[in-house]
Amino acid sequence: MLSEQNLKKLEELKKRYPTTKALLLPVLWMAQEQFGWISLDTMKYVADLLNLPFHHVYGVVTFYTMFNSKPIGKYHIQVCTNVSCMLRGAENIRDHICRRLNVGINETTPDRTFTVTEVECLGSCGTAPMVQVNNDEYYDNLNLEKVNKLLEDWSKK
Repeated sequence: MLSEQNLKKLEELKKRYPTTKALLLPVLWMAQEQFGWISLDTMKYVADLLNLPFHHVYGVVTFYTMFNSKPIGKYHIQVCTNVSCMLRGAENIRDHICRRLNVGINETTPDRTFTVTEVECLGSCGTAPMVQVNNDEYYDNLNLEKVNKLLEDWSKK
């Protein structure tokens, strides 16, 4: 269940959105922030909370890469694999990160420190290649040396 604080936020959000379908994305975002990911049980809970069909909520969660339908690591490394990034070496960066962490795409390290995923355009085509870490850190103009430094820094925290 959502925390009391989040339920209060929900009541405020209801005033700003015309329908529960329109409210779905912010509520899913809130649930993910609270729980760290969105399980099937959480999807069912949100569907009931907003009086929406479960299959609609499930479809939204599984469509958007910003929602995690399984637990992720402390550092969620999202590698942009859109055209500009790929042309500037994102594939090599993605593969290098996976080799260094000994994981594949959409996998989490055994210590739950890192998860690596591919995402579509992160909107930094002019400074490609880039990665987003968690929901609020962006690193662009990447090369293998910069990636190694980032991985070392995160491993120390």
